[in-house]
Amino acid sequence: MAVRIVVPTEVTPGERRVSLVPDVVKQLTKAGVEVVVEAGAGASSGYPDALYTAVGAQTQTDRSALFGSAAIVLKVQAPTPEEIGWMKPGTVVVALMNASRSLDRVAKMRDAKVTAFALELLPRITRAQSMDVLSSQATAAGYRAMLIGASLSPKFLPMLTTAAGTIRPAKVLILGAGVAGLFAIATAHRMGAIVEGYDVRRAAGEQVRSLGAKFLELQINAEGAGGYARELTDEEKKQEQAMVAKAVSEADVIVTTAAIPGRKAPVLIRKEMVAAMRPGSVIVDLAAESGGNCELTKPGENVVVNLVTIAGPLNLPSQLAFNASQMFAKNLESFLTLLFTREHALVTDYSDEILAASLLVSNGVVMHKPTADLLSKGAA
Repeated sequence: MAVRIVVPTEVTPGERRVSLVPDVVKQLTKAGVEVVVEAGAGASSGYPDALYTAVGAQTQTDRSALFGSAAIVLKVQAPTPEEIGWMKPGTVVVALMNASRSLDRVAKMRDAKVTAFALELLPRITRAQSMDVLSSQATAAGYRAMLIGASLSPKFLPMLTTAAGTIRPAKVLILGAGVAGLFAIATAHRMGAIVEGYDVRRAAGEQVRSLGAKFLELQINAEGAGGYARELTDEEKKQEQAMVAKAVSEADVIVTTAAIPGRKAPVLIRKEMVAAMRPGSVIVDLAAESGGNCELTKPGENVVVNLVTIAGPLNLPSQLAFNASQMFAKNLESFLTLLFTREHALVTDYSDEILAASLLVSNGVVMHKPTADLLSKGAA
């Protein structure tokens, strides 16, 4: 019997993405995998049911039956308690789990004896690059953030020579040069702005310059494990704040992207720095969901303080749902190759380093130690 993969509609408020798109479903059905898509699951991202059925997928309207019949559930966001309750023991669910912020769901998956893989836990190794949903979705977030900044700014971004005189280009500052920051830099450069980028990792300097931006350099090397930045010492934070404060005061549009996995986002822009900014300036804070890089950010809101607009958008990839879903689905297609044998049966051994690193729950046990520790402390 063919393994059944189900693709539910995302029910998290504001989530428009879908976990699989028709092009990827086509490859799976060709390989003999059964794919069942909840009716309307792809509609909000631009993929109507007809596109799925045309490539061999079935559609289902009964949500409880959909989850109850699955061997594998593929989602963008973590399953809800109700969805977990519909799954039979042994069901494999793959999604962005955000485990530290969803401990109640982790506990429910543990108790339901489902097998859960958290895509945010994928190791940063070469073999896993094609599965890296954090990077693919950060691409969309960085691009969208720059468009938001441009739309909120009262200035043109490029230099313009008009009959009414020359208009100087806007100055854009990107704080954090990971994937989202680099795509924000590239987008701002294409729009004609003068762009500066900053990251505590020295290695990011070459990437920032290659995109046509100036790299703000501090004599600190904060390269951490897995390509992320480590936390700065108190003295390093003072040096950083002085340099960043000057750049912030001169910028017309700022996009902040600094994050430390599993921890509150570092505060890079204090309220005193906002007070020193030019009237009409804009901050787009991509770290709003994890506390914000700006002290005055309000998640999900645009606020105006001292004539400076501070945007705290949430789930930006969802605003580019068509392409974000395409990339997410290709990442999942690569991940699924690890879950199937050559005969397209489900694997039962999760010793592969990618599967082992991303395995959150298995057979009634929370396998990810930091999450297990949080649960054992009664944090759920």
